Amino acid sequence: MSTKGTRTRTEGRELIMERIFEAPKELVYEAHVSPDRINRWWGPTGWETHSYEMAVEPNGIWHYCMRSSEDGQESWGKATYQEVVPTERLVYEDAFADQYGNELSGMPKMLVQLDFSEESNQTKLTSRTRFESEEELQKIIDMQAVEGMSETYDRLAEYLNDLQKNKEEGQS
Repeated sequence: MSTKGTRTRTEGRELIMERIFEAPKELVYEAHVSPDRINRWWGPTGWETHSYEMAVEPNGIWHYCMRSSEDGQESWGKATYQEVVPTERLVYEDAFADQYGNELSGMPKMLVQLDFSEESNQTKLTSRTRFESEEELQKIIDMQAVEGMSETYDRLAEYLNDLQKNKEEGQS
């Protein structure tokens, strides 16, 4: 399975996505842990993200809302960090939530591991998302989450390119 520059496959109850970014891994990592930065690229095309809480530390929470600019539809999420190794790895449990941070019952929970590795001046991001069952994984696939995450990575690639271009031009 491949969606543009993102390589995707499943193994049992895991969804594995890999993407190469034309940026140093410190910058790719920082884009994942800074609320100001992640709000600029997280979510599929046509969605805006607002982070209401973000503490990137073990047992820390990222509570966020994605809103469709087209129809105002909202999708709330809550990530609880389990492992944080700066510039190397993030592990968190991701769940659908309400505006108060309460997890929604009946929706899949995911254990996400992001690994950042540098190859030359590029960063390979490997995302391994484990579900409670293969049925839960299929539910997420049916919700078009693979396409949505691929679009999210497209937005990240564009954001990283813009950051580096602005830096080269002396802008911040």
